[in-house]
Amino acid sequence: MSIIKIDMNSPEFQAELEKTIKFTDKVNAQFGWVYNPQEEVNEGVQMGLARNKMMYKKRFCPCFMVEEVDGKPRSVDDRICPCKPAIEKEIPEGGVCHCGIFCTPEFAEKKRIELGMEEAAHSHSRGLTKEECEILVNKDELDGDELVSLLEARDLKMVDFKLVDVREYMEWQMGHIKGADKLVPTSSFFQTWEETNYGKNENIILYCHVGSRSAHVARILTDNGYTKIGNLTNGIVAYPGEIER
Repeated sequence: MSIIKIDMNSPEFQAELEKTIKFTDKVNAQFGWVYNPQEEVNEGVQMGLARNKMMYKKRFCPCFMVEEVDGKPRSVDDRICPCKPAIEKEIPEGGVCHCGIFCTPEFAEKKRIELGMEEAAHSHSRGLTKEECEILVNKDELDGDELVSLLEARDLKMVDFKLVDVREYMEWQMGHIKGADKLVPTSSFFQTWEETNYGKNENIILYCHVGSRSAHVARILTDNGYTKIGNLTNGIVAYPGEIER
């Protein structure tokens, strides 16, 4: 089957897109949902819905494949917007549909806070608020800029967490992140970890050289009942903050 090409600048597509936007407006009003604060998410989904309406005469969810069954187009899991999985499971349980366009007001507000937080963390244009700190410190994966911002906030007593280096002693001596609380080498992890006496509900952020050892340790701790473990995704090599030697 050759690729079906639709000109997004054509009058036909623009007319269908306008109808689709009115359709998604009505869906939000009907279910009490709101749009994703990320406009590019909404625009992408609306364009996909309009495209599918032109191609298949139905607004199939653009995130799933459309197959031909008995000569008729059919979406995987019968995903026609607003789809049953979104209505019955995804939005009630997670606050957002799979495609990301429809959200609960609570999810959208949290996302707005995260978006503002990420802008602050990556640009350092302003300090984080206490609420933003709490969201950031509870992430499973953090990048270097985010950790820099959290360490700055910790110095101001706005947030509390432990930063743990899981590399080896020689690596620690060569250079470690300023503000690291403990060295718990992976090679002697279980013995050394017990000495920290960290609680299972404390916020703990792990790091290593490139993020692989710390990710492994994070899985071990999570399996052992620790509930707030974060990982510096790309390790100390990608950390832009101050290094102590």
